Amino acid sequence: MKKHQIILACTAVFILLFYNESVGINISIFGVILTLLISYFFQEKFVNRSHLVLVMTSILSCFAFAWYGDAASFFALALSILFLQFKTQNEELKIVQIFPLIFLNGITTLGRVFIFSQWLPERKIHNDFAKKLVAFVVIPVMFLGLFFIVYSFGSNHFSSLFTDYTLDINLPQLIAMCILGFYISFSFWNYWVPDVCYQYNSKLNNEFTNVSEVKNQSTFSFLDLDFERKSGEITLFMLNIMLLIFIGTYNYEQFFEVVEKTNLSADTHERVNAVIFSILMAVGVILFYFKGGFNFDEKAKALKNLAKVWLALNVVLIISAMVKNSEYVSFYGLTYKRLGVYAFLILATIGLIVSFQKILKQKTNAYLFNQMVWYFYGTILLCSYVNWGNLITNYNISANKGVDPVFLSGLNFNDDVRREYFKQNKLDGKYAEAVREELISNYQNSGFLSKALYYEFLDKEKK
Repeated sequence: MKKHQIILACTAVFILLFYNESVGINISIFGVILTLLISYFFQEKFVNRSHLVLVMTSILSCFAFAWYGDAASFFALALSILFLQFKTQNEELKIVQIFPLIFLNGITTLGRVFIFSQWLPERKIHNDFAKKLVAFVVIPVMFLGLFFIVYSFGSNHFSSLFTDYTLDINLPQLIAMCILGFYISFSFWNYWVPDVCYQYNSKLNNEFTNVSEVKNQSTFSFLDLDFERKSGEITLFMLNIMLLIFIGTYNYEQFFEVVEKTNLSADTHERVNAVIFSILMAVGVILFYFKGGFNFDEKAKALKNLAKVWLALNVVLIISAMVKNSEYVSFYGLTYKRLGVYAFLILATIGLIVSFQKILKQKTNAYLFNQMVWYFYGTILLCSYVNWGNLITNYNISANKGVDPVFLSGLNFNDDVRREYFKQNKLDGKYAEAVREELISNYQNSGFLSKALYYEFLDKEKK
């Protein structure tokens, strides 16, 4: 199947799935179709395990969106299919390049669609074909049109055969679906990778290719390597001392000072923010000093050891922040944001571990970004597969924390537990659950393609 045929076929499928429908199962079906098309037409390019894993995650993400229909499962679905397409078509490029390419193609598609030579096959129109087109199509249509006009003036009944009916078609929406479907299909199947991406790709390798050049490369032109190495040792030594003092004061305030319950929220936010900036700067320091020569410098053992201590101390800081967040949860219960803090701190820990491996295995700075893209992607998948709203509700009810009716009604996918809790505590009809119940009713009464399957397994009315 040629490129233009795939684009037009996917456009037609998109129109059939989304015309007169809202977002729902149709996105999942479209995602499954794209995944199967990639797997079928480019199966010869499935050369390693990552392709099969991405096929599995794409299908699972499609099912997750069909069930939940929320933002997390949508991003999981979109990233899975885009990663699969990218790794299949451009195996040699680093996955981190996909993000600028998505943005770039989203804009350039508006112009590239008119460069017909890129996606339409070149065909020579022979004289016989032109003759057949004129003789069998153009001339009959012209005469039919002219005589239809003449006969319409002479007979109202004849005219009514063609005019006294209306097509039940929402023309503006149909046109919009055609344009959107073609735009998505064209961008997906005919995406553009500039030459600069291939030229820059070597700089994103995990390994150094020019070790001899890198060894003697200094960061500052006015400092030789000995001075720069000593500067790095002094800097990291002082940073470690300062971080030790900060960890000591941080934990003293956290575990030994009496904090009023009303100030716990503000204190937690401030300290988590401090940890976030600390981790980002910690990784920045490692990237600055170990971007080149010091990875292979035999005299840089002290610098490497100080960097490892620096990373280890930042892990200790993350553990302290996790304990503080857990204290916050014990007082107020779980929320999406508090779970998000855990997710960020876990990702930060992984980032520090990868930074440690970068130093230990003498990897490039790009190694860190190449690895963290996959961990970030895994986090998105985990967020899309787990019913966090139900988890939060069950935990808060069992701990009797964070059980405000308005808050519980604002959580997603917790309806069975919420209804039971409201029934037991005689809270039905008194709080904001009416908005949630209306949302459930809308999903249950919508067409099949616009549904989210989760709501189909709920009772239509509260018991």
